[in-house]
Amino acid sequence: MRDFHLPGRSPVLATNGICATSHPLAAQVALDILKAGGNAVDAAIAAGVLLGICEPQMTGIGGDCFVLLDVPGRKDIIALNGSGRAPRRLSANALRAQDHTRIPERSVHAVTIPGAIDAFCMLSADWGRLSLAETLAPAIHYAEDGVPVAPRVALDWKIAARDGCLSGVARDFYLVNGAPPGVGDVFRAPEQAQVLRAIAAKGRAGFYEGEVADDMVASLKAMGGVHELDDFAEPQAFYTNAISGTYKKVDLIEHPPNSQGATAILMANILSQFDLPSLDPFGAERAHIEAEAAKLAYDARNRIIADPDDTTRLKHMLSANTAADLAALIDLRRAMVTATDTSEATHRDTVYLTVVDKDRMSVSLIYSIYHAFGAGLASDKFGILFQNRGAGFNLTAGHPNEAGGGKRPMHTIIPGMLREGGRVTMPFGVMGGAYQPNGHVRFLSNMVDFGMDAQTAIDAPRAFSDGGVLKLERGYGVDVRAQLAEIGHRINIPETPIGGAQAIHIDHDRGVLIGASDGRKDGCAIGY
Repeated sequence: MRDFHLPGRSPVLATNGICATSHPLAAQVALDILKAGGNAVDAAIAAGVLLGICEPQMTGIGGDCFVLLDVPGRKDIIALNGSGRAPRRLSANALRAQDHTRIPERSVHAVTIPGAIDAFCMLSADWGRLSLAETLAPAIHYAEDGVPVAPRVALDWKIAARDGCLSGVARDFYLVNGAPPGVGDVFRAPEQAQVLRAIAAKGRAGFYEGEVADDMVASLKAMGGVHELDDFAEPQAFYTNAISGTYKKVDLIEHPPNSQGATAILMANILSQFDLPSLDPFGAERAHIEAEAAKLAYDARNRIIADPDDTTRLKHMLSANTAADLAALIDLRRAMVTATDTSEATHRDTVYLTVVDKDRMSVSLIYSIYHAFGAGLASDKFGILFQNRGAGFNLTAGHPNEAGGGKRPMHTIIPGMLREGGRVTMPFGVMGGAYQPNGHVRFLSNMVDFGMDAQTAIDAPRAFSDGGVLKLERGYGVDVRAQLAEIGHRINIPETPIGGAQAIHIDHDRGVLIGASDGRKDGCAIGY
C-alpha cells in the first residue's frame, strides 16, 4: 500500500469490468462499451481507435498493433499480429545504391502498410459482440466534434513540432498556423471520421480498398514511394502462438517475432541469475545489473529478431543456458562497453491499453505509428498519418532483418500478460519503444522481487541503458547517479519520462479487478 502522505494514485478496484488507457476519454469510452453489452474486445477496439484522435502523435489508423487475448474457457492465449508488411517493390539494393546505410526515419521508404485496421476488423469479427459501427461510433463522434488536448499530449506535440517531425500536408492536418495546439485547444479530424465510417460500413475493404486506399497510395507514390494498391489489398494481420518464460513461478507471456517480446523473456532469464530481492529496489546496484542485462538481451534481439519467416534462432534466445552464459558476462563492479545500439529503435510514440470484462475476458493491446507522428507524412485527402515502421529494418546484406519487399520489420511494440497457477492474472504493457522489454521486466521484478502492487510498480522510477547512455528518471537520487557514473555509466536525465504503463490485476479468488495506470501519461484506470 502506498504512503498516503506522499503524492501518488491508488489502484482502481471494481468487480464487473475495468479498463486502463493513457487518456481519460478512451478509458470512459471503453467502460461505456462494456456497460452497453460489449465485451473486452469491443471495448479495447473502441478505446484504441479513439486514442488515435486523442494522441495522434502516438498512434493512428495508419499504424500497427499487437494483441494478446485471454478468452474464458480456452487454455491457450490468443496472439494476433497486426503488423504490416513492406511494399512488395521495396529493395534494399536500391536503397544501398542511393548510398543509404540505414532507412531514413522520416522518409517514404520507411512507410510500411498499416496492419492495425486489418487486426481490429479480424478481432471484432472473431471475438467481439458488437458491430464495427457500434464500436467505432465514439471515435467518429470525437473525430468530428474534437478532443481537448491533454497536458502530456501537448508536451509531446510541442517537442515534435520543435524537432520538425511533420512535413508536407501533415503540417496542415496536425499543426495550427504552423504551431502545435496547446493544453485545452480542441483538435478535430473530420476527414478521419469519414474513413472510420467507411470501415464501419465495409470492414477492412473500407480502408484497404476504394477511395481511402486510393488516397494513401497516390500520396505515397507522389512522395517517391513504391507502394501499390495490391500491397494494401493483401491481408496483413494473422494469428500466431504466444511465447512465454517463467520468472520465479510467474509466467511472462509475450508476442513472438517480429515483435521483440523474446527480448523481455531473455532479460528476465538473465536477471533470475542474481539475488535482486537482497538489493535496494531503487539503488545503484540493481540499476547497474538491469542495465547490463539489457545491453546483452538487446544485442541478442538485434542479431536474431526479424520477420517471422526469417527468425530462425528463437529457441536459442529463449534458452535458460543462453541466459546463464550472458549473465556470467556481467561485472558487478564495472559497466561494460555497450553491447548494442538500441537508439535506432527508441521512440516515445505508442499507446497501450488493457480491458477485462465481467466474464474475465482480458485484452492486452498495443498500437503505434512508431516515431512521433510516424514518418511525419500524411495522405493528401484524409490526413492519415503514415507509420515509419520500416525504419526498424536494417540495410545489412544477408541480415535476417534486412529490408525487403513483403517483409515485416523487427517491431518494438509488445503487449504482455502474467500467468500464475495456469490462470492469467494480469494483462499489462509498458510503452516507450525500445524500452518496452526492459520495462516489462522492471515491472515484473518490482512486484515479484520487491512485493509492490501494480500501481506502485508502475510509479517506481525507471532506468534504461540506451545507445551507450544510462537514462535515469529524476526519481533516482543524486547519490545513485554518482555511484553509477563511478563504475562507468554515462548518465543522462531524459527530457521526458521513460515510457508509460497500464495493468489490470485479476484477483480470481475474491472476484475483484484492480487497475493501475501510469502518471507519466494523461490516462487512468476506471471500472464499475
